[in-house]
Amino acid sequence: MTEPLKDQTVLVVGRGGGLARAVALTARDAGARVVAAGRRPDALAAAYSDEPGITVDTVDLRDEPSIISLGERLGTLDHVVSTASARARGRLAELDRDAVRASFDTKVIGPLMLAKHLAPRINDGGSFVLFSGVAAFKIAVGTLAVAITNGAADTLTRSLALELAPIRVNAISPGVVDTGAWDALGEQRKTEMFADMSVRNPARRIGTADDIASAVLFALTNTFLTGVTLAVDGGEVLT
Repeated sequence: MTEPLKDQTVLVVGRGGGLARAVALTARDAGARVVAAGRRPDALAAAYSDEPGITVDTVDLRDEPSIISLGERLGTLDHVVSTASARARGRLAELDRDAVRASFDTKVIGPLMLAKHLAPRINDGGSFVLFSGVAAFKIAVGTLAVAITNGAADTLTRSLALELAPIRVNAISPGVVDTGAWDALGEQRKTEMFADMSVRNPARRIGTADDIASAVLFALTNTFLTGVTLAVDGGEVLT
């Protein structure tokens, strides 16, 4: 089996489950040394305790000194993947200012600071992968804050691709993915939503974390890809 990331170091920022975990495992299986970092290192340590090749560290994307300290501990590395998010859902009248600020802090300003402090540590041929989302392209009532956050992440991706060149910078834009993020709806509402989406979605199914992780691996390893937002959404924006 080929290992396109053999002997490379990949930092994955996020939680110990869902998309972050799938990305970490995929990068590890592709030969990388993976550092999983987030605000809750104890939870990360528990999540990856049985996964060789993955170490854990601490970082808070809302705190610039935390990012600087992480960089100092890591030294040099090859790739950075930021999957972190703090969603602010709801109609305009329901939106909380602090929740919207946290959304931008986590998904836009935080990755910007990661780029600022970690880009000088990236080895030749390295890259950043950020996360956007389908809400930036398919506008719907109730996802205003999510949409503008993801739209800003897309613009950040293109801007960094120019300024950091030849370091590559790309983004992944997932559609509806069954990662547990929808569990708050309750089992019945989630089942109904997934069933409806599967009928309307051209792919005729809900996405998986592995669908997204394979797209991240493509972005990490394709050395002629930069400044691009890859839509991995089953064609949801077409409906």
